[in-house]
Amino acid sequence: MDRQILARLNALRRARQAAVLVTDLSGGQDRLIVEGDAVDGPFADVVASAFRSGKSSAVEIGGQSLFLNVHLPPPQIVVIGAVHISQVLAGMAELAGFDIRIIDPRTAFATPERFDGVDLMADWPVDALKERPLDAYTALVAVTHDPKIDDFPIADALKVGCFYVGALGSRKTHASRVERLKREGLTEADLARIHAPIGLPIGASSPAEIAVAILAEIIAALRGRDVSSPKGDKR
Repeated sequence: MDRQILARLNALRRARQAAVLVTDLSGGQDRLIVEGDAVDGPFADVVASAFRSGKSSAVEIGGQSLFLNVHLPPPQIVVIGAVHISQVLAGMAELAGFDIRIIDPRTAFATPERFDGVDLMADWPVDALKERPLDAYTALVAVTHDPKIDDFPIADALKVGCFYVGALGSRKTHASRVERLKREGLTEADLARIHAPIGLPIGASSPAEIAVAILAEIIAALRGRDVSSPKGDKR
């Protein structure tokens, strides 16, 4: 591999940006495509599919034999709220291949005993996310019902461009949330990205069922995301 391409690929990986290394199997030059780069012609659909699936493969396009080596940042889920739903979601998310982190300043809930082996931060989101920021390959799930805890990370996730932003609460609760976030300067387009009520509409009622609905919605958002727009901090 060309040293310049290798250096750029390593920099992209450190910055948690997705890229596809395209190798011409007939001996031509390698090409590096970053998620959001403009790609034309029939190659565009192939590259978009590779970014969404995360799977590397050999393809034939226009008489060329190419190998697409996909490098995706590990997707992560950040949950605001150490509640019963979070306990179930943590286990399922790990099985589905997500890194998961739970943040809650309420030390009565955020205890190692309730979240054994889980990446848990008993801190306010404004401080926890300063230490380990959100990014485009993060799903943000807010489940505390408390605006003092939920609103900041929701706004931050929308500004950063997290691939999924979901919040627990009734339609009335969400309407109040939207009004508060508007006063923080978020636009209608930003706010329309919030999944609320959270989770796919499967009639979930127990914490375990709600966790299933949330995880399914996150997977759908990850695999169906817009890969044509540049990723990164939108602030």
